[in-house]
Amino acid sequence: MNRRWNSGDFKLGVLGGGQLGRMLIQEAIDLDVHLHMMDEDPNAPCAQIAHSFTCASITDFEAVMAFGKDKDLITVEIENVNIEALEVLEKKGIKIYPQPRVLRIIKDKGIQKQFYSEHSIPTAPFKLYDNADAVARDNINYPVIQKMRTGGYDGKGVQMLKSASTSFKGPNLCESLIDFDKELSIIVARNQNGSMHCFPAVECEFNPEANLVEYLFSPANVSKETEKEAMKIAEDVIQKLDMIGLLAVEFFLCKNGELLVNEVAPRPHNSGHHTIECCNTSQYAQHLRSILNLPLGDTDLLHPGAMINLLGEKGFEGPAIYEGLHKILSLPGVHPHIYGKSHTKPFRKMGHITITGNSLQAVKNVADQVKEIIKVKA
Repeated sequence: MNRRWNSGDFKLGVLGGGQLGRMLIQEAIDLDVHLHMMDEDPNAPCAQIAHSFTCASITDFEAVMAFGKDKDLITVEIENVNIEALEVLEKKGIKIYPQPRVLRIIKDKGIQKQFYSEHSIPTAPFKLYDNADAVARDNINYPVIQKMRTGGYDGKGVQMLKSASTSFKGPNLCESLIDFDKELSIIVARNQNGSMHCFPAVECEFNPEANLVEYLFSPANVSKETEKEAMKIAEDVIQKLDMIGLLAVEFFLCKNGELLVNEVAPRPHNSGHHTIECCNTSQYAQHLRSILNLPLGDTDLLHPGAMINLLGEKGFEGPAIYEGLHKILSLPGVHPHIYGKSHTKPFRKMGHITITGNSLQAVKNVADQVKEIIKVKA
């Protein structure tokens, strides 16, 4: 197929129909690119706004083959997809970005860590284990950070392991506990021509109970030298992967100033939501530009910003009620994004709030108010 990317019959397929896909659709509309989404949830955030929506499992070989056979290009919203089907589709001449071989590396955290080690990319020391018995037999200096090799997301499948008794049962990795000062993220894009652009560094703060990002801001409170080094490493990672698309690279900034790559995600990422309001080009527009081999957009910050993940409150499950939404709309620089999920449950990502302002301190002041006011209950 050789259809132009902005012709009415060009079909861009997306595996996954969650909030990332929803925001990708919102950018695609401006370019008149038609996105065709697939997700097993009939009420997924993309279901009502995609050009077409296929309700099927993105991990099912036959379903992915059937969905992909008439597409000009396929991308992903999440790594947990049927890679075998994508490999077959790629051999049939359908463009898949990020490439299936890249997804194979990133989907398995063990293979991902081995890739860093083999390509001299700085990362925390680690060891791979086949199961919980292998962990118990080893002489581990606890505590360590343990991660399931596949299937984990949004903080699930990651824990601080203090003894073998609570080890994950399946294949896992254990890595040294890092004495870090900050957690940073750099989002880098690369198109088919090899052009690369990084977004300014983001500083992340995690919810310790849910183990996922609760709050982030940009510019990060780091030196220009640290930011440049993080960008250099991010570009090195995407080049060594020979990847086309958008890559989020998460870092530990150690107390001695060393930067270590924690994990990467080959798609738009939670740490880039603020770019919709804060940058000349959003991460979603940049993802489209990279996979369509268009010129990459300017990533400069227009103004400082913060992003708050809107998580379901503990103790509440059912039809979602956004308590305080009316009140935060009266605050300066507040931009709510509600994901269209009808039901809430504890720590489920229901939306995010971006706050913009003239200074980072002003943004943080408003963000502190927003965090206290808005709650997702049932």
